[in-house]
Amino acid sequence: MSGQVVVIASWNADLTSHAGRPPARGETLMGHGFSIGPGGKGSNAAVAAARQGAEVHIVARTGQDAFGDMAMQLWRREGIHTAHVRRVAGESSGVAQILVYPNGDNSIVVSPGANAGLDADQIRGAAARIAASRVVVASFEAPLAATLEAFRLARANGVTTVLNPAPARALPEELAALVDLLTPNETELATLSGIEGDRERAAQALLAQGVGAVLVTLGAQGAALHRAGRPMHRVAGHSMTVKDTIGAGDTFNGALAAAFARGEPLEAALRWANAAAALSVRASGAIAGMPSLAETAAVLQEAAG
Repeated sequence: MSGQVVVIASWNADLTSHAGRPPARGETLMGHGFSIGPGGKGSNAAVAAARQGAEVHIVARTGQDAFGDMAMQLWRREGIHTAHVRRVAGESSGVAQILVYPNGDNSIVVSPGANAGLDADQIRGAAARIAASRVVVASFEAPLAATLEAFRLARANGVTTVLNPAPARALPEELAALVDLLTPNETELATLSGIEGDRERAAQALLAQGVGAVLVTLGAQGAALHRAGRPMHRVAGHSMTVKDTIGAGDTFNGALAAAFARGEPLEAALRWANAAAALSVRASGAIAGMPSLAETAAVLQEAAG
């Protein structure tokens, strides 16, 4: 039976349009295919982990509005525990405005709304749940004070911490020392380390700050695992027809956490996360393509021959 995963979560309603290319400053483009759907890196990771078989508890903050209702309905439908979600009157829920381009890439602007009020006090209210978990997941969409408190509690109780450093920003020294698994893409890796064009050197710089392991996501090329004093470990990508890449990184983090929660060793957990992220690009939107545990297992079995 899988152990518990606690997600320190951002929630956003994704307002998505498709466009032929990014607009220039001051330019208006005609788009198509507008949709409103669930998003937020923390929420997405929670859904991914739940679909991979983990018992997921979410710590989050939403407005008492229609988008907040959407969040609660999603989490309950996915079997995610919501005892530590606060709904706040007079504040809007988070929103992400997304443009998707013909090759599947995207641009995103996030307005955090109620997410910005998630604080250390709310995290302390979930201290017993964090202590009972196997993995705590956070991203840079959640306020830093909340993530720091959650990771302090996790470290004190021997709980594995996973940080998705997106949107990219500097990695505070105190937080780096509390991160067991850091999961940047190549752009985020360069921002965090200040080193461009040399993935190994950039990863080693972050390991020197106290990060336990750096798992770099490489899109269609798979992922690379960097650890201090050990050779780099690479997993290959899986060939998929790309509908869009929204939520692929969040799927990686959720699936990684779920694999750890059920006791997979690091290199095996990386394979699970890599395969789940590849599967997630088959459908539009953040969560429509997120696979089940059985679907991910089938892809790994096929890849093994």
